[in-house]
Amino acid sequence: MFGFLLDVFREHAGDEAVAGPLGSESYERLLARVDAARVTLARAGIGPGTVATLEGDFSPGGIAGLLALMDAGAVVAPIAPTSEHALERSLRLAEVEARVRLGADDAIRVEATGRNATHALYAALRRQGHAGLVLFTSGSTGEPKVVLHDCARLLAKYTTRRHRIRTLLFLLFDHIGGFDTLLQALSNASAVIVPDDRTPEGVCAAIARHRAEVLPASPSFLSMLLMSGAHTRHDLSSLRYVTYGAEVMPPALLRRLAGAFPGVTLLQKYGLTELGTLRSHSSANDSPWVRIGGEGYQTRVVDGLLQIRAESSMLGYLNAPSPFTPDGWFMTGDAVEVDGEYLRILGRVSDLINVGGRKVYPPEVEAVILELDNVREAAVRGEPHPLVGRVVVARVALREPEDPRALERRVREHCRSRLAPYMVPVKVEIATGPLHTERHKTVRR
Repeated sequence: MFGFLLDVFREHAGDEAVAGPLGSESYERLLARVDAARVTLARAGIGPGTVATLEGDFSPGGIAGLLALMDAGAVVAPIAPTSEHALERSLRLAEVEARVRLGADDAIRVEATGRNATHALYAALRRQGHAGLVLFTSGSTGEPKVVLHDCARLLAKYTTRRHRIRTLLFLLFDHIGGFDTLLQALSNASAVIVPDDRTPEGVCAAIARHRAEVLPASPSFLSMLLMSGAHTRHDLSSLRYVTYGAEVMPPALLRRLAGAFPGVTLLQKYGLTELGTLRSHSSANDSPWVRIGGEGYQTRVVDGLLQIRAESSMLGYLNAPSPFTPDGWFMTGDAVEVDGEYLRILGRVSDLINVGGRKVYPPEVEAVILELDNVREAAVRGEPHPLVGRVVVARVALREPEDPRALERRVREHCRSRLAPYMVPVKVEIATGPLHTERHKTVRR
């Protein structure tokens, strides 16, 4: 299953594999780390079918540990530092049998949990003799869903060689986008770059220092980056692509990005924890319309909602019913508009606000509010109303303090000039903290 990756590493043994706070390492050195991690795991009794965490961040040791766990046929559940607050819950939900942790020396250490993983999906995976990957959905409305992937399915697309391009690892490795970024780069012998931290300043400094060519990020982070001005304080001339996903991109922000990064291709990505990341092509640099699919993926739209059939689809949830249709299509829950072969993602149907039978997608309202001066972030939600079911409420984070009544007046007047009356917020609240998660996704609930 992993022979193709090791062949790539050997072929490019002298080339740079990882650059970051711990220095630079070649593919030859990364291979040696994988071998050492294999020995440590074997001594600890981790082998085919063992459900084990990998706790840490991207680093040479973390990357080697991930590859060694998969090579051993284990089921690996990556847990990044931002998820440590939910660690005990994750161990319980995934029935984790062993914890694999990265130490300060970037070496792995193993500790048994005393659990036995008995879920039927684990049993099916073990019968196949394949490694597995466990990922957790965001869980913004309760416990996260626990997704189980068969690595043989998930990794098949990386066997096709593509471009070598120096890639910054912004998305974390317990996120499908971070996992995809890493495997896409390694399978093409590209150097991966780990920033000192994931602030706008830290990311821009890493791009300049290590001459990164690709920055994958979320719209929320890219908005923060532009507001910080960090891109003007560092030499980002090496950048060729900025890819974005995980949430809807506001059109005004996309236009600002196109102006701030002339000559850089802005590419919308689309992926799901349950399916992996699809290949995509934006219709233009400043356009929200995107074509998605590629080898192993089919798409269709049913009643305005996107469905996908994928060869890389998960085996299932460990703690929730199947989200697949009887004929094998995954119901994404994303509302879309269609224009020929291109789609425009409107937002999650679960976020939809039903105002007297009329649909309001929060990203549409947020995009208009973000056009206003002094507004740093915006998050829109629905609140119950006795006459129309729900009404629109907005929370905004400001750059500078402002009188709440004056702000509400400004927001409502601007929205009335751009939106239908039922989409205008009936209430505007000033947020005292950030309106995004540690993963830079907008928090609406």
